[in-house]
Amino acid sequence: MKTGLVVDDAAIMRMRLREILEPLYTVIGEAGDGDEAVRLYQELSPDFVTLDISMPGTNGMQALEQLRAYDPTAKIVIVSAVGQKRQVIDALQKGAADFVIKPFERDRVLKAVKRLFQG
Repeated sequence: MKTGLVVDDAAIMRMRLREILEPLYTVIGEAGDGDEAVRLYQELSPDFVTLDISMPGTNGMQALEQLRAYDPTAKIVIVSAVGQKRQVIDALQKGAADFVIKPFERDRVLKAVKRLFQG
């Protein structure tokens, strides 16, 4: 089973993503900020990451750059609030594979993650 790392500063969002993903994937870690995300990625080597953009400290954009520098093949789905269109475009240009807008729908999250492993 594919493994994932869920990154969001809001515990409720991490819990919701875990609930959505766990029937099909194993969530092996959760992080509340970008620094923790990078550390856990290096430690756990998940197959994919869901990554919030807006977080205190090291934000999602900085974490995305660090993750892609560490592992250019990292599979990352950005999870972003409505109104961050420019940041989502930047994230895609910097190597994110897809994005999901909050508040997210279960099917959209699963579709984005499934797409990471096609082709």
